[in-house]
Amino acid sequence: MNTGPAQDRLLSEQRAYYRALAPDYPDHLRDLPGGAELSEALDAFRPAGSVLELACGPGTWTPRLLRHAGDLTAVDASPEMLAIAASRVPAGAPVRFVEADLFGWEPDRRYDVVFMGCWLSHVPAGRFEAFWSLVAAALAPRGRVFLVDDRYRNPEELVEGPASSTIERHTPDGTAYRIVKVPYEPAELEKRLRGLGWAITVTPTAGPLFWGAGGRAGESAADDRKPA
Repeated sequence: MNTGPAQDRLLSEQRAYYRALAPDYPDHLRDLPGGAELSEALDAFRPAGSVLELACGPGTWTPRLLRHAGDLTAVDASPEMLAIAASRVPAGAPVRFVEADLFGWEPDRRYDVVFMGCWLSHVPAGRFEAFWSLVAAALAPRGRVFLVDDRYRNPEELVEGPASSTIERHTPDGTAYRIVKVPYEPAELEKRLRGLGWAITVTPTAGPLFWGAGGRAGESAADDRKPA
């Protein structure tokens, strides 16, 4: 799979798109069909302890994570998105915002929970394994993962055909950008993660939304249970 200069240009364009979109970001995921299920699932998961939020965007999930987290590190490549996210949390909240490209960033500590909201589908298929190595490096022993995402792509976006993960989206002023959007089916994603040594259950909701929760295989709370 292409991980060379062409893909680097695509990812640069993807970063530019989200920087340009920041003031008009359609921050309504939880209002979509199935969105309430995502919020309920996250609260049931209880992302406690030290939490890492990857690609926090405009802080759609940041305040909700702070309901449970002892401290939170939120990373995003867009300074515009980070500024919006920071404006959504109260002064003095235990949160650190980090501007960094996740395809080159390395964690400086380990976390009890890694969360990603609508980010995994923007990771090129050829970088999937490397990305999950990053997640593993960021997790403390027995750390947990929670993700939410969607597989929605409209026909007009499929400029390279439905088999391609490259799509074209526009900012409100009409500027076109090419970005990555991998339309994962939950069962397919769960199987692929299992092949990399993760025990993450991926659950579909109404519409194109889904959520996943778990950790590294052999490290879940269930594995601690002794036979009766």
